[in-house]
Amino acid sequence: MLPLQVIDSFLLNYEIGQVLLLVFVLGTLGLFPLGSKKLIGLHFAGFGLLFLLTPQAINSKIYLFVGLALLVIGPMLFTISEE
Repeated sequence: MLPLQVIDSFLLNYEIGQVLLLVFVLGTLGLFPLGSKKLIGLHFAGFGLLFLLTPQAINSKIYLFVGLALLVIGPMLFTISEE
């Protein structure tokens, strides 16, 4: 387990949108071996909602558009999955 000071010193160098994007990419890479399109669709939609709900005062506007795109792509992936 990492001490909170290490995590805090890492997060001070980045915006919240950049950290969320890193967690999104790592989570997506972690879901690929499972092979479930439904889980990836839920992951996309969940992070899309998270990007939209992040206050824009501490985040740049580009992450709002990333959230909108993920909210459109996520349910589409969920509905076209065959599992």
